[in-house]
Amino acid sequence: MTTPALLPLSGRRIPTLSPGAASFPHHRATLRLSEKFILLLILSAFITLCFGAFFFLPDNSKHKRFDLGLEDVLIPHIEAPKGAKHLGGQVVIHGQGGHDEHRHREEEESLRDKIRVDHERALQEAKEKLRKSRDELRAEIQTEKSKVVEDLKKKKEVPKPLPPVPMPKVVGVNDGDPVEPDVKEKRDKIREMMKHAWDSYRQYGWGHNELKPLAKKGHSTNIFGNSQMGATIVDALDSLYMMGLHDEFKDGQEWIEQNLDFSVNAEVSVFEVNIRFIGGLLAAYYLSGQEVFKVKAVQLAEKLLPAFNTPTGIPWAMVNLKSGVGRNWGWASAGSSILAEFGTLHMEFVHLTYLTGNPAYYQKVMHIRKLLAKMDRPNGLYPNYLNPRTGRWGQHHTSVGGLGDSFYEYLLKAWLMSDKTDTEARKTYDDAIEAIERHLIRKSNGGLTFIGEWKNGHLERKMGHLTCFAGGMFALGADGSPDDKAGHYLQLGAEIAHTCHESYDRTVLKLGPEAFKFDSGLEAVAVRQNEKYYILRPEVIETYWYMWRFTHDPKYRQWGWEAAQAIDKYCRVSGGFSGVKDVYSSNPTYDDVQQSFFLAETLKYLYLLFSSDDLMPLESWVFNTEAHPLPVLHLANFTLPGSQAQR
Repeated sequence: MTTPALLPLSGRRIPTLSPGAASFPHHRATLRLSEKFILLLILSAFITLCFGAFFFLPDNSKHKRFDLGLEDVLIPHIEAPKGAKHLGGQVVIHGQGGHDEHRHREEEESLRDKIRVDHERALQEAKEKLRKSRDELRAEIQTEKSKVVEDLKKKKEVPKPLPPVPMPKVVGVNDGDPVEPDVKEKRDKIREMMKHAWDSYRQYGWGHNELKPLAKKGHSTNIFGNSQMGATIVDALDSLYMMGLHDEFKDGQEWIEQNLDFSVNAEVSVFEVNIRFIGGLLAAYYLSGQEVFKVKAVQLAEKLLPAFNTPTGIPWAMVNLKSGVGRNWGWASAGSSILAEFGTLHMEFVHLTYLTGNPAYYQKVMHIRKLLAKMDRPNGLYPNYLNPRTGRWGQHHTSVGGLGDSFYEYLLKAWLMSDKTDTEARKTYDDAIEAIERHLIRKSNGGLTFIGEWKNGHLERKMGHLTCFAGGMFALGADGSPDDKAGHYLQLGAEIAHTCHESYDRTVLKLGPEAFKFDSGLEAVAVRQNEKYYILRPEVIETYWYMWRFTHDPKYRQWGWEAAQAIDKYCRVSGGFSGVKDVYSSNPTYDDVQQSFFLAETLKYLYLLFSSDDLMPLESWVFNTEAHPLPVLHLANFTLPGSQAQR
């Protein structure tokens, strides 16, 4: 048998069999269907080119149109050459007759020559394609696919580079080793719990928003739409960094670089995406200095801005990341926006303006503040519902728990984050807290201080787990209180912490219920079945940490350790951590959800509780409502756009 000869063709070397071998028909028969399809496309393109050419050749009927265009060209406002005549301020140049006809024939012949050359080249390329082996065709197809992908990537809009801004002074991100061996042992246990939660998510839910630790698969809720945006990854980043879990942090960073995409057709909660994603990305940027987190935060923020396109500027609760269409929750008081949602944007949006130089973020949150300042408030209280179309309050329901909580928190933290220069925010906070203390805060018959809910002129003697954050808020805001009330608010924070600890201590599992009442002889106890669950919430432990920082009373570490042990005993499963449905049952059932905020908040606050004060000092950092730390902005020579005061 003749040895195949290697012949050069178009820069390639391909095997050609001897003339006696019936190789060509056999080779074609072995091609796969997809490869035959490619060849048919090539041949059909060649035939189309051949026949189509005749339709593009100029004919006599088209000459008239061409000649009309050439013979009567209108050229405005130029000096007329010889033989030209003026028509209405324009000049008409008549054609040159036979000279133009000769030129047309030359152009037509040139066009035919060009088409002939193109035909010959296409025929030659088709022959070359048919001579190639199966492997060569497959490789060529793959090359073309890769080229298309690269071209599409290049066509994507290149994001505008962000302006260079000075990095705020970041301190205390790697410190915090406790001196006491027993405290260090507890902190190490919290780190181990974090690693179990993260590793389980990494193994069973990677890329999904959250984890179902019993089913061992991904989980998501309607606050994230139908998208897989890796909420747990973004939410957990700063906790991983603080705890020294840098390999895990790097895994999260790589996923974000390669997979976090906000151009998805998903309707998301503006509030939740802001506090978890933008807050988490900004915190990761400030802690690590990695630019990717800042870039991603800004990309996402741009997607949220259409939510503010309402008659009042009060944003919709939900927005579609792709279309920008917004709407409100159907259950929220006749289409109202929610106080805690549109009032919990300030921290992140001020940092976005600082990092981008774009005043839109700052102006939108300041517009909300100014609008609220002009409105009448029943008894000085802020109702939880506001209609974004009419600018009027919805039903008069006021709460420092769900629907209202973080609005008050962000007033205080706007002041702290501005290096205590945003005095307007501080004044608004002080006035709101004064009204809350007058109308919502009471003592039970058993001496427990609680914060009730105001509903249509009536105080409901019920307190939610979410409301327990307020103990820490009162302590955080004690310094700077008017009328020398610092001691009073620190004491109020301690009383709230005690009440919330009682809500834990009076259960079988030593974990607090979702809501508890102070009525009919029952105190700090849940009554309804649908209020007895615990979903790994952080608010009680958050208050323990703030109270520890401001008092160093050892009971707060003791209470925090009790909670940590209960979580590890009753919520830990082989696939992570799960919420429980009844904290009063000795045989609890699981809800099978590992919430992203468990890694972002609950475990972080426990870790901080058993660290020294050198870790994330409160003079330099302010934590957003999802426990993502943002640095205090010492803006001595920087004025935020739209503001009058020097910041």
